[in-house]
Amino acid sequence: MGYDYYNYYDYSSTPYASSSIDSAAAAGILGALGAFLGVILILTVAIYVLQIIAYWKLFTKAGEAGWKSLIPIYNLVVVYKISGVSPWFLLIFLAAWIPVVGAIAVFVLNIYQTHQFSKSFGKDIGYTIGLIFVPTIFYMILAFGSAEYVGPGGNRTENNQPTADA
Repeated sequence: MGYDYYNYYDYSSTPYASSSIDSAAAAGILGALGAFLGVILILTVAIYVLQIIAYWKLFTKAGEAGWKSLIPIYNLVVVYKISGVSPWFLLIFLAAWIPVVGAIAVFVLNIYQTHQFSKSFGKDIGYTIGLIFVPTIFYMILAFGSAEYVGPGGNRTENNQPTADA
């Protein structure tokens, strides 16, 4: 017979040959990765649930129905209303498609809205910084702490009517 071209090189003697040790190592790595991703998923869901609870309570403090915090875009409209910022500013989120300018516009809008939200509950710039950098904790403190809703943008209101000094 002729020369066997397909079995010319013996792959079983190379360092790349598969073995049960390599399979076990791969299974161990995949198991550890799965456990890590599972922990990350559980933490993410826990943080999301805490944010839902905080927003529900904050909406209630501001005189809005808590269920409004569960509806995706409508909750932003209500947050802007609570903050004293026109909900029409939400259209700036459409500018996010513009590469640099849109991102800057959305960033500035988020900081402005967060500061107005902080002022709506009688807090100052320091609390705004906390809401920006550690939102879950600061929203929970705002929701379950002694802070009370004073009006949109911090303007004290009575029956949703601004006072004369505002």
